[in-house]
Parts: sequence; C-alpha cells; structure tokens
Amino acid sequence: MEVNLVMFSETGARRDFPVSGQAVRIGRKDDCDIRIPLSEVSRHHAQLHVRDREEIVLKDLGSANGTFVNNKRIKEVVLHAGDHIVIGPVVFTVQVDGKPDEIRGVKTKLRPISAVADSQSAAAGSNVVREDEIDPISALEALASSADQTAIDAFDDEDILS
Repeated sequence: MEVNLVMFSETGARRDFPVSGQAVRIGRKDDCDIRIPLSEVSRHHAQLHVRDREEIVLKDLGSANGTFVNNKRIKEVVLHAGDHIVIGPVVFTVQVDGKPDEIRGVKTKLRPISAVADSQSAAAGSNVVREDEIDPISALEALASSADQTAIDAFDDEDILS
C-alpha cells in the first residue's frame, strides 16, 4: 500500500510526503518522522499506523490543539483516500495507491522560513532549513526527498483553506 500526505502551498504548488514504514509520528519534536516545528503542534502530535497493509489508522497522541479529519476532532480513526487531516495550520490530503487521482487543492499559507542551521548540520544533509533560503517550496521539496526525516517549517495559521 502506497500512502502519501499531500499538501498545497498558498500558490497552489503540490507537495507529496510519502508515508514509509509501519508507523509515522507527526509533531514538532526532532524525533518525529514528519516534523512541523510550530507552537500549535504538540511535540508528538499524532501517529499514522498502517495495520495489516490494508488499513491506515491516525491516532491523536494527546495533543493540546487536537487532530482533525474532515473537520471532526478525532482520537483515533481509520483513514480513507481523499480524507483531509488538519494538524495545527497544516492541511494534508490522504492519497492511497494513487487515489484519488486528482486532489482538490486545500491550501496552506506559508511565510518566510526563519529556522537557522549550522554549517555542520547542513553539510550532513540535515532536515534543518537555513535562514537564507527564500523559497519555502524549494525547501519543502528538498526536505520531502530526504531519506531520514521530513520537516515542514514556517506556516501561518491564516488562510489555511481556500
């Protein structure tokens, strides 16, 4: 089963974040598989778990601001292709085995990136974004293609949905 979390920027550019492995943790802490370093996101916010290669389960990990699927706050839910997950200001659409074929753009508004990486982390291929990167989409593309950990940085909570 191939699972992607799909996000759209404020310009409508699409970003896919492949879900690999049996469990993927989402949150703001460095040890999360998909990292969203924002105060609205808990350290360990939610977890995706692929059960028996047939079911995708999303579980809220006791987050302060909640995890929402299709505009409903959840504790644990089985996800289906086309479902929308909202974690803080970030909106993902679930794509399973290429379905839905066409995904309606649910936009997330980006603001300039403010994270700073030291040269040693950058040289090691770390998922920390440098302050001098001015194109957030390019930064997300680089992070999405990294093998170890995915970080999503610098989102604004205004204009999440178009």
